[in-house]
Amino acid sequence: MAWLVFVAAMWIQSCAGNGYLFGSISPVIKSSLNYNQKELARLGVAKDLGDSVGFIAGSLSENFPLWVALLVGAVQNLVGYGWVWLIVTGRAPVLPLWAMCFLIFAGNNGETYFNTGSLVSGVQNFPKSRGPVVGILKGFAGLGGAILSQIYTMIHSPDPASIILMVAVAPAVVAVSLMFFIRPVGGHRQLRPTDGASFTFIYGVCILLAVYLMAVMLIEDLVVVSHNIVTIFTIVLFVILVVPVLVPIMTSFFMDSNGPVDTVEEPLVPKPEEDQDPGLRTPDLILSEVEDEKPSDVDLLPASERHKRIAQLQAQLMQAAARGAVRVKGRRGPHRGEDFTLMQALVKADFWLIFISLLLGGGSGLTVIDNLGQMSQSLGYNNTHVFVSMISIWNFLGRISGDYAYPRPVALAVAQVVMAIGNVFFAFGWPGAMYIGTLLIGLGYGAHWAIVPATASELFGLKNFGALYNFLTLANPAGSLVFSGMIASTIYDMEAEKQAHGSVFNPDDVLKCDGYICYFLTSLIMSGFCIIACILSLILVRRTKPVYTQLYGKTRV
Repeated sequence: MAWLVFVAAMWIQSCAGNGYLFGSISPVIKSSLNYNQKELARLGVAKDLGDSVGFIAGSLSENFPLWVALLVGAVQNLVGYGWVWLIVTGRAPVLPLWAMCFLIFAGNNGETYFNTGSLVSGVQNFPKSRGPVVGILKGFAGLGGAILSQIYTMIHSPDPASIILMVAVAPAVVAVSLMFFIRPVGGHRQLRPTDGASFTFIYGVCILLAVYLMAVMLIEDLVVVSHNIVTIFTIVLFVILVVPVLVPIMTSFFMDSNGPVDTVEEPLVPKPEEDQDPGLRTPDLILSEVEDEKPSDVDLLPASERHKRIAQLQAQLMQAAARGAVRVKGRRGPHRGEDFTLMQALVKADFWLIFISLLLGGGSGLTVIDNLGQMSQSLGYNNTHVFVSMISIWNFLGRISGDYAYPRPVALAVAQVVMAIGNVFFAFGWPGAMYIGTLLIGLGYGAHWAIVPATASELFGLKNFGALYNFLTLANPAGSLVFSGMIASTIYDMEAEKQAHGSVFNPDDVLKCDGYICYFLTSLIMSGFCIIACILSLILVRRTKPVYTQLYGKTRV
């Protein structure tokens, strides 16, 4: 049953990345409502804020069944983006900019309910596989832009505003259809021998889906294909999306055929060795208490044996604490690996290192995503959907590949270096810069959302994961507010005015900038911030290396 929940969550997430389509819908909004780049950037910040403010979603997920959160998200998505569509098409009166920002915020805020419901059910049903779970689910959210773009291509509507209608309707319909499947299930603390193979199969489907979408996108961009061929491409896409349902079917069949032998309860505390000191068999302390409370006979042992015994005790206690089996008494607060409340996490330097690193790295990546339509147009590309789909695909691959490094902040630092290089390509507008830039930015940004949630759960526990996760997501709109709302839009409009050749500028006209100069300075600034984020991640690596050594036995640094 846990695998059926996970597959349903994957399907919801595949439509939950509607915010990544902002690069496709922003040119429509800009031309229809006659906005300049700074006004459009404010809508982008509102979109990012809606995508990140999930405290209500986290509260609902903790106090009500998860389907309630999904239903609320579906309603917000439909009403917010649906109203925007009515305004853009002239079916509703034009509202002030602040009201448009509110509608975009409300529409995209529905995504936080989809993300929270899916992630909470996933990490609770598979606590030993939180890295793959977060990577796959967040990956499908990132791929949602490419999936919805392909569906829009099949619809073949002559009205460019119809993409806004699709963004309003499709996620809401899918979420409502599957909301009763999303829940923690009985036996979620159990390990199944087939789980490893099942995750490998899901990863294979993920890679197949990304490769297929990339191939289809390139064919449709480079070759003139008929609408019937596009329809066939989309049908095959749906078939690939349905394939993961084979996992719960086969798992159920395997368990039914072999009985309970194939489902084993995960021991919360590793069994002690037969020759282990009895004084070490009751792990009720952790790390900082080891020296004070270790058995007295340990100090009488030779140095090598004493270190070996203490290391065994630390590893045993740390693994138990990470799973919630240890509750240390007489301490002021939890240690790394135990369950933190949000308030307890907020006073920890590790938490703020994660937050600021995410703000600088993730915020710069989100600025590229939000401005992708104008960036591609400034470099002479007319079909912005191609780059929106490309960055969604690379974002997806970055998310499912962000799990393979311990300590995880090492991978975060690498991702931020990759993003810094991608921004350099955007800055100088070299031939093929849009293709290479979207590749590097997409991979790096996507890796953030595989690594950060898993890191937070490992360092601060699972009990309050919803609140911790939704606070960390605030780094996205904070970064977007500075990079996109203040820096990128101001520089774009300034360069556009320069290109007006000194003529008197009519504020009612739409500002348009051409050439790499439009985002040259912005991209260099974001590249610098990515380097700073990398330095912060490396500091986090240094601070948390002992934790990952205890959790995984060794580190890859």
